Amino acid sequence: MCDVKMKKVELLSPAGNWAMLESAINNGADAVYLSGKKYGARAYADNFDNEQLKDAILYAHLYGVKVYVTINTLLYEDEIKECMDYIKFLYENNVDAVLMQDLGMINLVRQVYPDLEIHASTQMHNHNEEAINYLASLGIKRVVLARELSLDEIKKISTPIEKEVFVYGALCISYSGQCLMSSSVLKRSGNRGSCAGMCRLAYQLYEENKPINTDGEYLLSPKELNTLSHLREIIDSNIDSLKIEGRMKSPEYVGYVTKIFRRLIDAYYNNEEMNVTNMELTNLKKLYNRDFTLGHLFKERNYKLMNIKSSNHIGTHLGKATLYKNKIKIELDDDIYQYDGIRFSQQGGMIVNYLYDENFLLINHASKNSIVYVDNKISLTSSCEVLKTLDKHLMDTIKDIPKRKIPVNITVDAYIDKPFKATITDGINNITCEYKTVSKSNNCPVLKSEIVDKFSRLNDTLYHLQDIVVNCDKDIFIPVKFMNELRRTLVDSLTHQRTKPNKVLEYGNYKITCPKIKPTKSINFKVSNEEQLKYLLTKNVNIYTDDYILYKKYKQDNVFYITDKVAYTLPDLENENIVASNLSSVVKYSKNNNVVSDIYLNVTNSYSLETLHNLKATKIGLSIEASFTNIKNMINQFKLRNNELPNVDVTIYGRIELMVLKHCFLNMFLNKDFKCSVCKNKKHYYLKDRNKQFFPIKTKNCNTYILNYKNINMIDKIKDYQKLGINNFTLCLYDEDKPMIDKIYSSLQE
Repeated sequence: MCDVKMKKVELLSPAGNWAMLESAINNGADAVYLSGKKYGARAYADNFDNEQLKDAILYAHLYGVKVYVTINTLLYEDEIKECMDYIKFLYENNVDAVLMQDLGMINLVRQVYPDLEIHASTQMHNHNEEAINYLASLGIKRVVLARELSLDEIKKISTPIEKEVFVYGALCISYSGQCLMSSSVLKRSGNRGSCAGMCRLAYQLYEENKPINTDGEYLLSPKELNTLSHLREIIDSNIDSLKIEGRMKSPEYVGYVTKIFRRLIDAYYNNEEMNVTNMELTNLKKLYNRDFTLGHLFKERNYKLMNIKSSNHIGTHLGKATLYKNKIKIELDDDIYQYDGIRFSQQGGMIVNYLYDENFLLINHASKNSIVYVDNKISLTSSCEVLKTLDKHLMDTIKDIPKRKIPVNITVDAYIDKPFKATITDGINNITCEYKTVSKSNNCPVLKSEIVDKFSRLNDTLYHLQDIVVNCDKDIFIPVKFMNELRRTLVDSLTHQRTKPNKVLEYGNYKITCPKIKPTKSINFKVSNEEQLKYLLTKNVNIYTDDYILYKKYKQDNVFYITDKVAYTLPDLENENIVASNLSSVVKYSKNNNVVSDIYLNVTNSYSLETLHNLKATKIGLSIEASFTNIKNMINQFKLRNNELPNVDVTIYGRIELMVLKHCFLNMFLNKDFKCSVCKNKKHYYLKDRNKQFFPIKTKNCNTYILNYKNINMIDKIKDYQKLGINNFTLCLYDEDKPMIDKIYSSLQE
């Protein structure tokens, strides 16, 4: 029950611009997250420039609302100085926390600004206890958990830091931070804030060269998360912050969703019913939905998780449309307003600029169960369902919500020959101000009611007078000017108190001591099957396999086991050769003395190199997103600070894993959600995109991996990398046979 939870759960709302910020605050957010013009994972939101950020922090703090600024992208070396200047600006302007992804930058910021609160972004792939508690050891205050975790799994994570979960809004299909689809295909990196939404495009599933009927083409598109019906269970789980997604949505969306969560959270702590009305649910659908799901948080999967019919906002059912001469006739099942947005299923959409009644007279509103006509602006060809995707009346209603007011109590003391004194309190701050001495009235005394009236005039402020007490003598004289000035001074003083920084700034220095680095020179092959592994045993290479049975069967000095990218619990692999595909594996197996960090740890700068070497990673795979110039700058800066080269590895060939999903196409479409067995049939499966490119699918431990449709090939760049001091190179094999492997291997010797 709520009475055992001492700390009230935080409601965290998105703010992609100033209107969204105001909407979130006016509707009851405890905190907002937003971004500057750079380094945020939503680069295409409006976002805030530096002056707007200063104003936003002050404005939010007036209402007791915290501000978390997102710096949750990977940083390249040439961006670090500018980013650190930006963080200094935020720190000195009293930001409550920064939200970060880049491991090296977290380590740097923690040491330079030791009391600046940092939250670990979900982009860090935060899904198990080992990694989360390592982040705690760095001084992270809060972790934003992977959206793939269930509530039961979250409960089992024991950590000293705060837990934050997404409870509403859009879902990524890939584990966050592990999606390279947009980057590899369209050169727009999700890890750099420029995701192109590849998961919302159409795909076709293939078994070998045969298309599979899926009854829908948006095979990577999840529904919208909506956990309102299970909010009590979430709060009961001792989660610290409930996060609403939506920096790319509208202010009305943010405000309405925030308002409903605020009402239900307050009801929880007041031991009241926590029900969402049918009207509220309908309004939520009108604001934005791809259909709703409880998500992985409540173990929903396949058709309960995915909407393969549509990847866009589907709104709500409005009625049935038929052609009538040059107009469209709509039989209404819901109200319609002029300027509503409507969509005709599979045939396009429009704004209702002109609305006609049955007599073809212009109107601005019609009720359900009536018939209306609209212009055929979309060249409708056949009868169909009509959806409402924008409700103008609802939007206007939401906009009309009054500004949030802060309740205050005022006490006034007015005694003859004593200072005119007043105290204001917001329940936390108590401000007392004095003015000139009160004198005795000779013929026109001030009444108590007049004092009450003057001190109640707070309408043009952000305060709401809850109670006022006036203590005074009879026959006193106080000029009206004095009362007004004391009231204004009182309010200004409280406002200043509410917004002033509550800490002394503290600065530190970055210090990290890397262990002595042992340079290596290696060619490494990631293999996909036993045949490839056996053949490469005759070559002078390291062999990496993610099949633990194969690893144990052929175990020797040059054979390494690739840990799973997704590992909720980590097995005991003491003294094994490890390629760590996630941060937790580096932490867990650091004592093995032979742990290689994989490319999926997203290393893009020298501070991440230092952090991982300090964790005893013997060799560090560099992010596939880092260009040659990025890598050159990274190596040079590392050498400048450490007087030695890092031991790094560059992936130069193969099909890169672009996504890892806690979702199985094969079980959904081929096995119809029955006991899983399809992935064991040794057949090849692919996703075909709109450009007729085939992306291989592989499955492991009930997770789905999507590979690139083509190999990268930078074998001809080896000598350039060697000039930088890089002597480790990895090649990823998929379906290459012996002759092809020989050809690749021979090219490495040239």
